[in-house]
Amino acid sequence: MLTLSEACERNKGPILEVLRTEFAASRSVLEVGSGTGQHAVHFAAHLPHLAWQPSEVEEQLAPLAERIRLEGTSNVRAPITLDAREHPWRVAPVDAVFSANTLHIIAWSAVRAFVRGVAGALTAPGVLCVYGPFRFQGQYTSDSNAQFDAYLKARDPVSGIRDFEALEALARAHGLVFAADHAMPANNRLLVWRRPPGARLA
Repeated sequence: MLTLSEACERNKGPILEVLRTEFAASRSVLEVGSGTGQHAVHFAAHLPHLAWQPSEVEEQLAPLAERIRLEGTSNVRAPITLDAREHPWRVAPVDAVFSANTLHIIAWSAVRAFVRGVAGALTAPGVLCVYGPFRFQGQYTSDSNAQFDAYLKARDPVSGIRDFEALEALARAHGLVFAADHAMPANNRLLVWRRPPGARLA
């Protein structure tokens, strides 16, 4: 039986509406941390102009591959193994990267590696879209996010909701320009960075 994430079912519609605009000019997307694959199959089915490349760490790859096999459309590629901490990422260049609910469950060192990896994979022009909970100017956007952060840190001290300003500084250092902050349901955000045309690749 395929694993089902209720959160993915709830948020895939609102995320898709943003991606329709942000990925309108894109042709190839690398999804980092595809999880159950629900996002990959849903977005690819509704954005047929994209070639969607799912990825996961080795131990999570088998169930992801099974969903892609059973539910994926022709524009979903077979999932690949990708650990954000690797350098360099062994992926083909893409003009878009998407990741959902990943940065708060990995260590900050892995977040830095994630941004470095995105910079290495993304062409110019290119776009990065990241979905999840974030803090702004050191403040949570809701009491529920503060409680969620406490839960994350109790489970794993190196995890936690990330500060937008720290993430933006990382992205800027790798040549990515902040472009949009989309408010999403359940106190989440969809943040967008772009690599301008003609920018020097990482």
